[in-house]
Parts: sequence; C-alpha cells; structure tokens
Amino acid sequence: MKEKIGTDAGLIWKVLDEQGSKGIKDVKKLTKLTEKEIYAAIGWLAREEKLVFGKTEDDTTLSLS
Repeated sequence: MKEKIGTDAGLIWKVLDEQGSKGIKDVKKLTKLTEKEIYAAIGWLAREEKLVFGKTEDDTTLSLS
C-alpha cells in the first residue's frame, strides 16, 4: 500500500512539475487516479513538504514548493 501511495505521489509531482499549479480536479483527470488515491498521495507530498496549497472559488490548487 505504501509503495502504491508513493508511486501515485510521483505521478502528481510529475504533473505539477511539467504543467505548474493545478486544481485537484484537474490533477485527478490528468493522472486518472481515484479520489482516495489522490488524497492519499497529496497527504504523502504534504508530509514531505513538497506542496503549496491554494484556493479558488471551486477547487483547491496544488503547486510544488
């Protein structure tokens, strides 16, 4: 399970590295991860202090720190 979360975190990191800041909804579409997988991977990246969170009117944005 831990390995899967780390792999998913890598997918999210790659999307943000290549495309810049994205909303969680966009990250979900681009990575094709489930909602549970997205949030587990975001937690992993947040714990590693790799993410900066923002807020738009209808989504939470993610960017690399």
